[in-house]
Amino acid sequence: MATAMTKIAVDSKYWLWVNGQLVVREGGLKRGPNPQDTYYDNVDLAPYLKVGENTVAILVWYFGKKGFSHNSSGQAGLLFDLPTPSGNNWVSNASWLCKVHPAFGETQAPFPNYRLAESNIHFNAQNDIEGWFEPKFDDSRWESATESGAAGDAPWNQLIERPIPQWHFSNLQNYTNTPPLPLVSVGDTLALQLPQNLAITPYFKIEAKAGQKIDIRTDNYYGGSEPNIRTEYMTKNGVQEFESPAYFNGHIVKYFFPKGIKILAVQYRATRYNYEIQGDFTCNDVFLNKLKEKALTTLNLNVRDVISDCPDRERAQWWGDVVINEGEMFYYWNQAGHQSLQKAIRELVAWQKPDGSLFSPIPAGNWDRELPAQMLASIGEYGFWNYYRYTGDSALIAEVYPAIKKYLSLWEIDENHLVKHRAGGWMWHDWGQNVDVVLLDNAWYYLAMKGLCKMAHLLGLEEDVAAYSYQMQELKDAFNETYWRGNFYRSPNYKGITDDRGNGLAVVAGLSSPEQYGSISLFLSQELHASPYMEKYILEALFLIGEDKKAIARMKTRYKSMVNSPISTLWEGWELNSATYGGGTYNHGWTGGPATLLSQYVAGISPLANGFKTYKIQPQIGLLTSIKAQVPCPAGLIKVNIQNTPQQFTLSAEVPTGMQGVISVPILADIYSEITCNGTVIFANDKYINALPWLDLVPGNEHYLNFEVKNGGKIVFVGKNRK
Repeated sequence: MATAMTKIAVDSKYWLWVNGQLVVREGGLKRGPNPQDTYYDNVDLAPYLKVGENTVAILVWYFGKKGFSHNSSGQAGLLFDLPTPSGNNWVSNASWLCKVHPAFGETQAPFPNYRLAESNIHFNAQNDIEGWFEPKFDDSRWESATESGAAGDAPWNQLIERPIPQWHFSNLQNYTNTPPLPLVSVGDTLALQLPQNLAITPYFKIEAKAGQKIDIRTDNYYGGSEPNIRTEYMTKNGVQEFESPAYFNGHIVKYFFPKGIKILAVQYRATRYNYEIQGDFTCNDVFLNKLKEKALTTLNLNVRDVISDCPDRERAQWWGDVVINEGEMFYYWNQAGHQSLQKAIRELVAWQKPDGSLFSPIPAGNWDRELPAQMLASIGEYGFWNYYRYTGDSALIAEVYPAIKKYLSLWEIDENHLVKHRAGGWMWHDWGQNVDVVLLDNAWYYLAMKGLCKMAHLLGLEEDVAAYSYQMQELKDAFNETYWRGNFYRSPNYKGITDDRGNGLAVVAGLSSPEQYGSISLFLSQELHASPYMEKYILEALFLIGEDKKAIARMKTRYKSMVNSPISTLWEGWELNSATYGGGTYNHGWTGGPATLLSQYVAGISPLANGFKTYKIQPQIGLLTSIKAQVPCPAGLIKVNIQNTPQQFTLSAEVPTGMQGVISVPILADIYSEITCNGTVIFANDKYINALPWLDLVPGNEHYLNFEVKNGGKIVFVGKNRK
């Protein structure tokens, strides 16, 4: 067969061998495309099948409990369905043989915290079934499998095809500080260093007596202040090796080997979402480069079954984190990231409650509480609409529009045209102090309406557009009349120190006007209350105002401790393991916002038309002198190289063939004596020279000269400064 596409569905995870060869390592997705159904994998087995008899062996891990990203069906199950040329599908049924693997079991306390669907791994090698997946293994004493139903039957219900790739796994790797081996343990812990914070499955090979307990965990076991996942192994007699099936993450893997065990090998296998890095940003500022790298290392750990807040304490799809991760995925990942975003968007609306309310994290097992501010963020301009802005996927927007409209209808407007507070299940807007909830409610609602209005226009629903536009204008007028205090926004009944979050979000939402920008930017340079979650929007506000120097300065102030830390990832709060910041994990998705801002604003690359049909390059370089960036888009890569010296400014762009856009040359000196494009003078004596048929000067402002570029390829602008 050219292909042998096989449907495999389980609750919860599986490992697949065909003819003794491992084909899928940790297959399956945490359950919950919606409250009823189950995901299935579609795996091509053609490369592994042979003429004649074939042996399929599957190890199923049934979690048996719910978590923040897994909705347990309540019953272990496996479906295997391989169509054959004869028309008789090879299907899992009572002819299959099965056995509960006797080596796996439960550890003693401490157990993973309640948010995690996974349990600790306990493996007793004395009860192992050696070679059970090999074709020649004697399974004559195994029992026939029980047929519990066909595809579509309860409790697994309809099967939804897996929308994201199988995971990436490396080969076994050496730790950076592995001691000379073999080594006889003296009964202490071997602390082995990873090159950075990684998700890994740990491996060892030893010689030991039976009945000794080995414990494996990372330095991050209590990351976020609560226990995560660990592995226990009970030895058998002789030489033995083991690789834990459960991944965990950290910088250091800690193996406790009892005294007398001879350690022959210790290694790890790195694992992650299956994507490729295509984007990049570097500049002459080492701090900013390091911040970007730490953000991408953080993101690498936060996308798997779901787009999560953290890979340790929760592994949960909180949508406040998704919105910020989304930007990084567009600017740095290939389109495999789009698949994960599509999954997240569909899951959010599929879990909508009958009353119209939305909540996350989803898939939901033991959580159902709405965080209204995060839900507004998810469905608004920076969530669902931003997905369309970078992908052009209008079909998905049409699919989710009714759910968004239904949710926003739950929000009430008062007699003054402002938003009534919606408590939801958890009134959470940010970690930290001095949160002006009223400002944030109104700004997030306005952003949600803005996204909905654009979706309605895209879908040709002009009556909806008119209604939303009218309501938005009323809210904008009322917001400024009620909350503007001359130099900043503040709600009348708020008692704390004036909040930087609401002021930054007002700019990002478009509620403020250029006349207010000067005082807002000064205010945002002085007040530092936001956690890393809301900090992204404050920094973005400064870029939108045009205060790139202040934005970069604040970024460097706020992230100083994280960038200077030996920890390779970004933290949940400004302090580690702090109750002020929800427990303070050291790898948190929402903290990576600066990576997006560096490419989007500092390098200046963004879509001009939705779907990146056209582009804009408008750099805000602050005091930087050198910038290199590249951003993936559907047509290919957009590359930018900027060099700024006292004598001249050079902006070189490489754009996919046939792609049109606008490139803005910043006016960094009093004025340029001349500007050339690809060696041809196009601006001299304060006048534009129409010398290139594919280039036009278009309206700009006092900060930029804007050029419409009508073809792709390499475009080089050089501005020579007046002496």
